[in-house]
Amino acid sequence: MDFAIRPGELIGLAGVSGAGKSTLLNLMLGLARANRGEIWCQGRRIRPGSVRALRWYRRVVQYIPQDPAASLDPRMRVRELVREPLVHLGIDGDHRRRVGEALAQVGLDGSFLERRPDSLSGGQAQRVAIARAIVVRPRLLLADEPLSGLDLPVQAKVTRVLKSLNHDAGIGLLLISHDLSVVCRLCQRTLILDAGEIIEDRPTAALFRQPAQAHTAALLRAATTFSTALSTPVPTSEAAGRRPTTQEIPS
Repeated sequence: MDFAIRPGELIGLAGVSGAGKSTLLNLMLGLARANRGEIWCQGRRIRPGSVRALRWYRRVVQYIPQDPAASLDPRMRVRELVREPLVHLGIDGDHRRRVGEALAQVGLDGSFLERRPDSLSGGQAQRVAIARAIVVRPRLLLADEPLSGLDLPVQAKVTRVLKSLNHDAGIGLLLISHDLSVVCRLCQRTLILDAGEIIEDRPTAALFRQPAQAHTAALLRAATTFSTALSTPVPTSEAAGRRPTTQEIPS
């Protein structure tokens, strides 16, 4: 596969289970080594290495986990959780101010500073996880199913947070999701991953109006909430070129 993420771009990466989304994420996080090919950021090659060797990269690229509750240490208060990346990455300055600014950016006020994860709702925990990612002022967020498990009103709040971070701070986003309705609402460009290959890489509106691949058309029809995100019907598989086989229909 071959693709690039431009500064400030909102990109969706979609595919069924087993398509290779998690593998690609681990490669982009520098947690796994590719058998072939290379990943580059700001003119430097990314590969697994020591914490010190990747420190510069962690300042540029940050991760938003799928399950924020599992990523938040229950023994720590919110102010400690959000401050933690500043300490580990050796970022000097007024940490208290930066923590407060990061929380404000995700819509949480100072009353959350002394709270612990077990007192947070699912949406609040996700916003704390986002605040922890943006406190280092990265240029790109890698978000792994960030809306999974949240009810629709909370999904809408988190979506607004991600959009505002892009609009106000120019932070780019790679959104990894199986939910194409989320990708449609949030992303300017969409990549479709199938069996480790990118089979489509197009502007989101164009891809959703007229998918070029039968596999993409099958994904769109299978999305349970897809009809709420689009005003136009999903093209038939014949319009995408051929009838998909049973192996192509997402489970």
